[in-house]
Amino acid sequence: MIRLLVADDEPMIRSGVRAILASDPGIELVAEAGDGREAVELALRHRPDVALLDIRMPKLDGLAAAREIRRGLPETAVLMLTTFGEDEYISAALAAGASGFLLKSGDPRELPAGVRAAAEGAAFLSPRVARRVIAHLGGDQLTRVADARARVGRLSEREREVLALIGAGLSNQEISERLFLGAGTVKTHVSSILTRLDLRNRVQAAILAYEAGLSGAADTESPPPPR
Repeated sequence: MIRLLVADDEPMIRSGVRAILASDPGIELVAEAGDGREAVELALRHRPDVALLDIRMPKLDGLAAAREIRRGLPETAVLMLTTFGEDEYISAALAAGASGFLLKSGDPRELPAGVRAAAEGAAFLSPRVARRVIAHLGGDQLTRVADARARVGRLSEREREVLALIGAGLSNQEISERLFLGAGTVKTHVSSILTRLDLRNRVQAAILAYEAGLSGAADTESPPPPR
């Protein structure tokens, strides 16, 4: 059972999250917060597997809350709720240790998929958010795409398959099932990818997968339905 905390100052958003997750027996909503300070307090009390935080909240914004939660509960993964108008927060959210981004107006199926990915140590970027992340990183787009493809070209065919699935938000276990590989083998591939491409974490790997055009092969536009 995945234990989830949701923090958003809009009651309608919190209600929507409850409604979406009601049909997923594998995710339990253990606490709800209306501001960032309350989110940190409830996280420390309930120790959730995943904290879903709105970026902009009163008393303490989502970025500061994410930093405090990650500092006090490093085992708790953090997902950020964002809108198209909040691109300036993307880099700060990544630096705060966020495992991914969900768009408030996105496909509802992305919510359970993102929560599961974060709980299992994977990165999750809503496809539309991923494009905004890449655009926000700056630089000439063609240059970034060419550089990403050149870097990915150093990987073996199997490693490229694994990287595409990382970009789709799959966990090691899900990659293992998709590619019919042992869990240990997948873990070795992931470690090799991060090392060979000089990436710090799976979020960076997911971004690189999008830039290199690998995401389409992994059906990232259609997250799996809740299991």
